[in-house]
Amino acid sequence: MKLLAAALLSTLAIAGSACADLRATGDLGVVIEREAGTIQVVNTTKPAMLSRIQGLGDLSHASVVFSRDQRYAYVFGRDGGLTKIDLLQDKIDKRIVQAGNSIGGAISQDGKVIAVSNYTPGGVKLFDAATLEALAEIPAVYGDENKLSKVVGLVDAPGQRFVCSLFDANEIWLIDAKNPRQPGVKKFKDVGKQPYDALLSPDGHYYAAGLFGEKGLALLDLWQPEQGVQHILDDYGKDDEQLPVYKMPHLEGWTMVGDWLFVPAVGRHEVLVVDKHDWSLLKRIPLAGQPVFVSARPDGRQVWVNFAFPDNQTLQVIDVKDLNVVKTLQPGKAVLHMEFSPRGEAVWLAIRDDDRVAVYDTETFAEISRLPAQKPSGIFFTDRANRIGW
Repeated sequence: MKLLAAALLSTLAIAGSACADLRATGDLGVVIEREAGTIQVVNTTKPAMLSRIQGLGDLSHASVVFSRDQRYAYVFGRDGGLTKIDLLQDKIDKRIVQAGNSIGGAISQDGKVIAVSNYTPGGVKLFDAATLEALAEIPAVYGDENKLSKVVGLVDAPGQRFVCSLFDANEIWLIDAKNPRQPGVKKFKDVGKQPYDALLSPDGHYYAAGLFGEKGLALLDLWQPEQGVQHILDDYGKDDEQLPVYKMPHLEGWTMVGDWLFVPAVGRHEVLVVDKHDWSLLKRIPLAGQPVFVSARPDGRQVWVNFAFPDNQTLQVIDVKDLNVVKTLQPGKAVLHMEFSPRGEAVWLAIRDDDRVAVYDTETFAEISRLPAQKPSGIFFTDRANRIGW
Protein backbone atom coordinates (compact mmCIF):
# COMPACT_ATOMS: atom_id res chain seq x y z
CA MET A 1 0.00 0.00 0.00
CA LYS A 2 2.83 2.39 0.84
CA LEU A 3 4.44 1.75 -2.53
CA LEU A 4 1.11 2.31 -4.29
CA ALA A 5 0.51 5.56 -2.43
CA ALA A 6 4.00 6.79 -3.22
CA ALA A 7 3.53 5.96 -6.88
CA LEU A 8 0.20 7.80 -6.92
CA LEU A 9 1.72 10.89 -5.30
CA SER A 10 4.56 10.83 -7.81
CA THR A 11 2.11 10.59 -10.71
CA LEU A 12 0.05 13.48 -9.36
CA ALA A 13 3.19 15.59 -8.92
CA ILE A 14 4.26 14.96 -12.51
CA ALA A 15 0.75 15.75 -13.79
CA GLY A 16 0.66 18.94 -11.73
CA SER A 17 4.02 20.00 -13.13
CA ALA A 18 2.84 19.33 -16.69
CA CYS A 19 -0.31 21.39 -16.10
CA ALA A 20 1.76 24.23 -14.69
CA ASP A 21 3.77 24.32 -17.91
CA LEU A 22 0.74 24.36 -20.19
CA ARG A 23 0.31 27.56 -22.20
CA ALA A 24 -2.68 28.65 -24.26
CA THR A 25 -1.83 30.24 -27.61
CA GLY A 26 -4.81 32.60 -27.78
CA ASP A 27 -3.32 35.19 -25.42
CA LEU A 28 0.25 35.14 -26.73
CA GLY A 29 2.07 37.75 -28.75
CA VAL A 30 5.54 38.89 -29.74
CA VAL A 31 7.39 42.16 -29.30
CA ILE A 32 10.16 42.96 -31.77
CA GLU A 33 13.40 44.24 -30.21
CA ARG A 34 14.84 45.65 -33.38
CA GLU A 35 18.41 46.60 -32.50
CA ALA A 36 19.18 43.45 -30.54
CA GLY A 37 17.73 41.15 -33.20
CA THR A 38 15.53 39.50 -30.56
CA ILE A 39 11.84 39.03 -29.84
CA GLN A 40 9.92 38.75 -26.62
CA VAL A 41 7.12 36.24 -26.29
CA VAL A 42 4.46 37.90 -24.13
CA ASN A 43 1.20 37.07 -22.41
CA THR A 44 -1.50 39.57 -23.38
CA THR A 45 -4.16 38.68 -20.80
CA LYS A 46 -1.87 39.29 -17.83
CA PRO A 47 0.79 41.53 -19.35
CA ALA A 48 4.12 39.77 -18.86
CA MET A 49 7.20 38.67 -20.76
CA LEU A 50 7.42 34.88 -21.00
CA SER A 51 10.72 34.54 -22.84
CA ARG A 52 13.26 36.26 -25.07
CA ILE A 53 14.46 34.59 -28.29
CA GLN A 54 17.74 35.63 -29.89
CA GLY A 55 19.38 35.29 -33.29
CA LEU A 56 16.76 36.73 -35.64
CA GLY A 57 19.07 39.01 -37.62
CA ASP A 58 18.12 42.50 -38.82
CA LEU A 59 14.70 43.38 -37.42
CA SER A 60 14.72 47.05 -38.41
CA HIS A 61 11.52 46.63 -40.44
CA ALA A 62 10.29 43.31 -39.10
CA SER A 63 6.73 42.06 -39.40
CA VAL A 64 5.03 38.89 -38.19
CA VAL A 65 2.24 36.50 -39.19
CA PHE A 66 0.97 33.47 -37.31
CA SER A 67 0.02 29.89 -38.12
CA ARG A 68 -3.70 29.23 -37.99
CA ASP A 69 -3.31 27.22 -34.76
CA GLN A 70 -1.43 30.23 -33.32
CA ARG A 71 1.51 28.09 -32.23
CA TYR A 72 4.07 29.46 -34.68
CA ALA A 73 5.12 33.01 -35.48
CA TYR A 74 6.80 33.74 -38.82
CA VAL A 75 9.13 36.72 -38.56
CA PHE A 76 10.16 38.58 -41.72
CA GLY A 77 13.48 40.42 -41.27
CA ARG A 78 14.93 43.25 -43.30
CA ASP A 79 18.01 41.11 -44.07
CA GLY A 80 15.88 38.60 -45.99
CA GLY A 81 15.58 36.32 -42.99
CA LEU A 82 12.46 34.19 -42.54
CA THR A 83 12.28 32.74 -39.04
CA LYS A 84 9.69 30.30 -37.73
CA ILE A 85 9.27 30.63 -33.96
CA ASP A 86 7.67 27.98 -31.73
CA LEU A 87 5.69 30.04 -29.21
CA LEU A 88 5.07 27.04 -26.94
CA GLN A 89 8.69 25.96 -26.68
CA ASP A 90 10.22 29.46 -26.81
CA LYS A 91 12.68 28.64 -29.54
CA ILE A 92 13.48 29.01 -33.22
CA ASP A 93 11.93 26.11 -35.10
CA LYS A 94 13.72 27.00 -38.35
CA ARG A 95 15.41 30.01 -39.92
CA ILE A 96 16.46 30.69 -43.51
CA VAL A 97 17.83 33.73 -45.31
CA GLN A 98 15.84 33.80 -48.53
CA ALA A 99 16.84 37.18 -50.04
CA GLY A 100 19.09 40.19 -49.60
CA ASN A 101 16.47 42.69 -48.44
CA SER A 102 12.93 41.78 -47.39
CA ILE A 103 10.02 44.06 -46.53
CA GLY A 104 7.34 41.71 -45.15
CA GLY A 105 5.18 38.72 -45.88
CA ALA A 106 1.85 36.93 -45.55
CA ILE A 107 0.36 33.51 -44.89
CA SER A 108 -2.17 31.88 -47.20
CA GLN A 109 -5.85 31.38 -46.47
CA ASP A 110 -5.34 27.69 -45.64
CA GLY A 111 -2.23 28.41 -43.57
CA LYS A 112 0.01 26.19 -45.69
CA VAL A 113 1.99 28.75 -47.71
CA ILE A 114 4.20 31.63 -46.60
CA ALA A 115 4.80 34.44 -49.10
CA VAL A 116 7.66 36.93 -48.73
CA SER A 117 8.04 40.24 -50.55
CA ASN A 118 11.57 41.31 -51.39
CA TYR A 119 13.35 44.53 -52.28
CA THR A 120 16.46 42.61 -53.29
CA PRO A 121 16.54 40.89 -55.69
CA GLY A 122 12.94 42.05 -56.20
CA GLY A 123 10.00 39.69 -56.25
CA VAL A 124 7.87 37.30 -54.22
CA LYS A 125 8.91 33.89 -52.92
CA LEU A 126 6.59 31.14 -51.68
CA PHE A 127 7.51 28.65 -48.94
CA ASP A 128 5.94 25.66 -47.27
CA ALA A 129 4.71 26.88 -43.88
CA ALA A 130 5.57 23.61 -42.13
CA THR A 131 9.12 23.11 -43.41
CA LEU A 132 10.07 26.48 -45.02
CA GLU A 133 10.86 24.52 -48.19
CA ALA A 134 11.04 26.85 -51.20
CA LEU A 135 8.02 26.31 -53.46
CA ALA A 136 8.22 29.05 -56.08
CA GLU A 137 9.94 32.32 -56.97
CA ILE A 138 8.14 35.11 -58.82
CA PRO A 139 10.65 37.73 -60.01
CA ALA A 140 9.17 41.25 -60.14
CA VAL A 141 10.31 41.80 -63.73
CA TYR A 142 8.99 44.83 -65.57
CA GLY A 143 9.65 46.97 -68.64
CA ASP A 144 11.53 46.32 -71.85
CA GLU A 145 14.83 46.10 -70.00
CA ASN A 146 13.54 43.40 -67.64
CA LYS A 147 14.42 45.32 -64.51
CA LEU A 148 13.46 44.05 -61.07
CA SER A 149 11.14 46.11 -58.88
CA LYS A 150 10.92 46.39 -55.11
CA VAL A 151 7.81 44.58 -53.91
CA VAL A 152 5.67 46.12 -51.16
CA GLY A 153 2.16 45.85 -49.72
CA LEU A 154 1.99 42.04 -49.83
CA VAL A 155 -1.20 40.64 -48.25
CA ASP A 156 -3.13 37.39 -48.30
CA ALA A 157 -6.55 37.37 -49.93
CA PRO A 158 -9.44 34.88 -50.11
CA GLY A 159 -9.23 32.17 -52.75
CA GLN A 160 -5.64 31.17 -51.91
CA ARG A 161 -4.38 34.41 -53.40
CA PHE A 162 -1.83 37.06 -52.55
CA VAL A 163 -1.79 40.67 -53.70
CA CYS A 164 1.25 42.95 -53.86
CA SER A 165 2.47 46.23 -55.33
CA LEU A 166 5.59 46.89 -57.39
CA PHE A 167 7.06 50.20 -56.27
CA ASP A 168 9.35 50.79 -59.27
CA ALA A 169 7.06 49.27 -61.90
CA ASN A 170 3.84 51.11 -60.95
CA GLU A 171 2.00 47.80 -60.96
CA ILE A 172 -0.23 45.65 -58.75
CA TRP A 173 0.00 41.85 -59.03
CA LEU A 174 -2.68 39.33 -58.10
CA ILE A 175 -1.06 35.95 -57.38
CA ASP A 176 -3.07 32.72 -57.50
CA ALA A 177 -1.33 30.23 -55.19
CA LYS A 178 -3.78 27.33 -55.38
CA ASN A 179 -0.85 25.41 -56.87
CA PRO A 180 1.99 27.06 -54.95
CA ARG A 181 4.66 25.36 -57.03
CA GLN A 182 3.20 26.90 -60.18
CA PRO A 183 1.48 30.13 -59.13
CA GLY A 184 -0.44 32.23 -61.62
CA VAL A 185 0.03 36.00 -61.83
CA LYS A 186 -2.38 38.62 -63.14
CA LYS A 187 -0.63 41.97 -63.65
CA PHE A 188 -2.30 45.39 -63.47
CA LYS A 189 -0.07 48.01 -65.05
CA ASP A 190 0.10 51.80 -64.82
CA VAL A 191 -1.80 51.85 -61.52
CA GLY A 192 -0.12 55.10 -60.42
CA LYS A 193 3.34 56.32 -59.53
CA GLN A 194 5.25 54.44 -56.83
CA PRO A 195 2.73 52.38 -54.88
CA TYR A 196 4.45 52.07 -51.50
CA ASP A 197 2.16 50.08 -49.20
CA ALA A 198 -1.38 48.75 -49.16
CA LEU A 199 -4.49 47.83 -47.21
CA LEU A 200 -6.85 44.89 -47.66
CA SER A 201 -10.38 45.51 -46.44
CA PRO A 202 -11.39 43.22 -43.53
CA ASP A 203 -13.71 41.21 -45.79
CA GLY A 204 -11.03 40.74 -48.45
CA HIS A 205 -13.05 42.69 -51.01
CA TYR A 206 -10.79 45.67 -51.75
CA TYR A 207 -7.04 46.18 -52.06
CA ALA A 208 -5.99 49.82 -51.84
CA ALA A 209 -2.40 50.90 -52.53
CA GLY A 210 -1.07 54.29 -51.47
CA LEU A 211 0.84 56.26 -54.09
CA PHE A 212 3.98 58.14 -53.18
CA GLY A 213 4.70 59.63 -56.61
CA GLU A 214 1.30 61.24 -57.14
CA LYS A 215 -1.93 62.08 -55.37
CA GLY A 216 -4.56 59.47 -54.69
CA LEU A 217 -4.87 55.74 -54.14
CA ALA A 218 -4.99 52.74 -56.47
CA LEU A 219 -8.02 50.56 -55.71
CA LEU A 220 -8.53 46.97 -56.91
CA ASP A 221 -11.90 45.23 -56.45
CA LEU A 222 -10.93 41.60 -55.81
CA TRP A 223 -14.50 40.46 -56.42
CA GLN A 224 -14.33 41.97 -59.91
CA PRO A 225 -10.65 42.15 -60.84
CA GLU A 226 -11.57 42.17 -64.53
CA GLN A 227 -12.65 45.80 -64.03
CA GLY A 228 -9.04 46.78 -63.42
CA VAL A 229 -7.58 49.31 -61.00
CA GLN A 230 -9.54 52.45 -60.13
CA HIS A 231 -7.97 55.74 -59.01
CA ILE A 232 -9.55 57.46 -56.03
CA LEU A 233 -8.81 60.72 -54.17
CA ASP A 234 -6.93 62.08 -57.19
CA ASP A 235 -7.78 65.68 -56.32
CA TYR A 236 -6.95 65.49 -52.62
CA GLY A 237 -4.57 68.26 -51.57
CA LYS A 238 -3.58 69.17 -55.12
CA ASP A 239 -3.43 72.86 -54.26
CA ASP A 240 -1.83 72.41 -50.83
CA GLU A 241 1.78 73.25 -50.06
CA GLN A 242 4.01 70.20 -50.47
CA LEU A 243 5.62 69.25 -47.16
CA PRO A 244 8.67 67.04 -46.48
CA VAL A 245 7.83 63.43 -45.59
CA TYR A 246 9.62 62.37 -42.40
CA LYS A 247 8.35 58.79 -42.43
CA MET A 248 6.12 56.95 -44.86
CA PRO A 249 2.73 56.00 -43.42
CA HIS A 250 2.22 52.28 -42.93
CA LEU A 251 -0.87 51.47 -44.90
CA GLU A 252 -1.15 48.02 -43.36
CA GLY A 253 -2.10 50.09 -40.34
CA TRP A 254 -4.92 51.76 -42.25
CA THR A 255 -8.37 51.25 -40.89
CA MET A 256 -11.72 50.45 -42.44
CA VAL A 257 -14.59 50.94 -40.00
CA GLY A 258 -18.05 50.21 -41.34
CA ASP A 259 -18.53 52.38 -44.41
CA TRP A 260 -15.49 54.56 -43.80
CA LEU A 261 -11.83 54.24 -44.64
CA PHE A 262 -9.34 56.12 -42.42
CA VAL A 263 -6.20 56.95 -44.39
CA PRO A 264 -2.99 58.63 -43.14
CA ALA A 265 -2.22 61.60 -45.40
CA VAL A 266 1.31 61.43 -46.81
CA GLY A 267 3.41 64.24 -45.37
CA ARG A 268 0.42 66.06 -43.89
CA HIS A 269 -0.89 66.53 -40.36
CA GLU A 270 -4.22 64.86 -40.96
CA VAL A 271 -6.18 61.68 -41.46
CA LEU A 272 -8.56 61.38 -44.41
CA VAL A 273 -12.00 59.84 -43.96
CA VAL A 274 -13.22 58.22 -47.18
CA ASP A 275 -16.77 57.04 -47.92
CA LYS A 276 -16.56 53.44 -49.12
CA HIS A 277 -19.76 53.72 -51.17
CA ASP A 278 -18.29 56.10 -53.75
CA TRP A 279 -14.69 56.52 -52.49
CA SER A 280 -15.20 60.25 -52.02
CA LEU A 281 -13.43 62.32 -49.37
CA LEU A 282 -15.79 62.82 -46.45
CA LYS A 283 -13.57 64.70 -44.00
CA ARG A 284 -10.01 65.76 -43.23
CA ILE A 285 -9.26 65.38 -39.52
CA PRO A 286 -6.43 67.69 -38.34
CA LEU A 287 -3.79 66.03 -36.17
CA ALA A 288 -0.71 66.83 -34.10
CA GLY A 289 1.79 65.54 -36.69
CA GLN A 290 2.36 63.31 -39.71
CA PRO A 291 0.48 60.05 -39.05
CA VAL A 292 2.24 56.69 -39.43
CA PHE A 293 -0.21 54.06 -38.14
CA VAL A 294 -3.96 54.68 -38.08
CA SER A 295 -5.43 51.72 -36.18
CA ALA A 296 -9.01 50.95 -35.15
CA ARG A 297 -10.05 49.37 -31.89
CA PRO A 298 -11.67 46.00 -32.71
CA ASP A 299 -15.18 47.33 -32.09
CA GLY A 300 -14.56 50.21 -34.50
CA ARG A 301 -15.51 52.97 -32.04
CA GLN A 302 -12.02 54.44 -31.71
CA VAL A 303 -9.14 55.07 -34.12
CA TRP A 304 -5.69 55.53 -32.57
CA VAL A 305 -2.94 57.41 -34.44
CA ASN A 306 0.81 57.64 -33.87
CA PHE A 307 3.19 60.02 -35.60
CA ALA A 308 6.51 60.47 -37.35
CA PHE A 309 9.42 62.42 -35.85
CA PRO A 310 9.44 65.08 -34.39
CA ASP A 311 5.99 64.32 -32.94
CA ASN A 312 6.49 60.62 -32.24
CA GLN A 313 6.07 61.02 -28.49
CA THR A 314 2.36 61.73 -29.08
CA LEU A 315 -0.73 59.61 -29.63
CA GLN A 316 -4.17 60.84 -30.58
CA VAL A 317 -7.53 59.07 -30.37
CA ILE A 318 -10.38 59.74 -32.82
CA ASP A 319 -13.97 59.03 -31.81
CA VAL A 320 -15.54 57.45 -34.89
CA LYS A 321 -19.03 58.56 -33.85
CA ASP A 322 -18.14 62.25 -34.17
CA LEU A 323 -15.00 62.00 -36.37
CA ASN A 324 -13.06 64.21 -33.97
CA VAL A 325 -9.95 63.86 -31.85
CA VAL A 326 -11.09 63.21 -28.27
CA LYS A 327 -7.79 62.46 -26.52
CA THR A 328 -4.12 63.35 -26.87
CA LEU A 329 -1.57 61.28 -24.95
CA GLN A 330 2.16 61.55 -24.33
CA PRO A 331 3.15 57.95 -23.52
CA GLY A 332 6.91 58.36 -24.01
CA LYS A 333 9.73 58.91 -26.47
CA ALA A 334 9.22 57.41 -29.95
CA VAL A 335 5.95 55.49 -29.96
CA LEU A 336 6.54 53.22 -32.96
CA HIS A 337 3.65 50.77 -32.98
CA MET A 338 0.26 49.96 -31.45
CA GLU A 339 -1.51 46.62 -31.03
CA PHE A 340 -4.96 46.12 -29.55
CA SER A 341 -5.90 43.20 -27.36
CA PRO A 342 -8.24 40.87 -29.26
CA ARG A 343 -11.42 42.53 -27.94
CA GLY A 344 -9.96 46.00 -27.60
CA GLU A 345 -10.09 46.73 -23.89
CA ALA A 346 -6.38 47.50 -23.95
CA VAL A 347 -3.76 48.74 -26.39
CA TRP A 348 -0.05 47.95 -26.22
CA LEU A 349 2.47 50.60 -27.25
CA ALA A 350 6.08 50.11 -28.32
CA ILE A 351 8.01 53.06 -26.86
CA ARG A 352 11.44 52.67 -28.41
CA ASP A 353 13.53 55.41 -26.82
CA ASP A 354 12.28 54.65 -23.31
CA ASP A 355 13.05 50.93 -23.74
CA ARG A 356 9.62 49.79 -22.66
CA VAL A 357 6.18 48.64 -23.71
CA ALA A 358 3.19 50.41 -22.15
CA VAL A 359 -0.34 49.04 -21.90
CA TYR A 360 -3.26 51.50 -21.84
CA ASP A 361 -6.93 51.06 -20.97
CA THR A 362 -8.85 52.21 -24.07
CA GLU A 363 -11.86 53.47 -22.10
CA THR A 364 -10.13 55.46 -19.35
CA PHE A 365 -6.90 56.18 -21.32
CA ALA A 366 -4.95 55.29 -18.16
CA GLU A 367 -1.66 53.40 -18.30
CA ILE A 368 -2.25 50.04 -16.62
CA SER A 369 1.04 48.19 -17.12
CA ARG A 370 4.68 48.54 -18.20
CA LEU A 371 7.13 45.96 -19.49
CA PRO A 372 10.85 46.54 -20.09
CA ALA A 373 11.96 45.96 -23.68
CA GLN A 374 15.12 46.64 -25.69
CA LYS A 375 14.27 49.29 -28.30
CA PRO A 376 10.84 47.78 -29.09
CA SER A 377 9.23 48.36 -32.47
CA GLY A 378 6.48 46.06 -33.77
CA ILE A 379 3.97 44.32 -31.50
CA PHE A 380 1.95 41.40 -32.89
CA PHE A 381 -0.71 39.27 -31.16
CA THR A 382 -1.78 35.77 -32.19
CA ASP A 383 -5.40 36.75 -32.86
CA ARG A 384 -4.06 38.05 -36.18
CA ALA A 385 -4.00 34.40 -37.28
CA ASN A 386 -7.75 34.53 -37.89
CA ARG A 387 -7.94 37.83 -39.78
CA ILE A 388 -7.82 38.34 -43.54
CA GLY A 389 -4.95 40.47 -44.80
CA TRP A 390 -3.06 40.60 -41.50
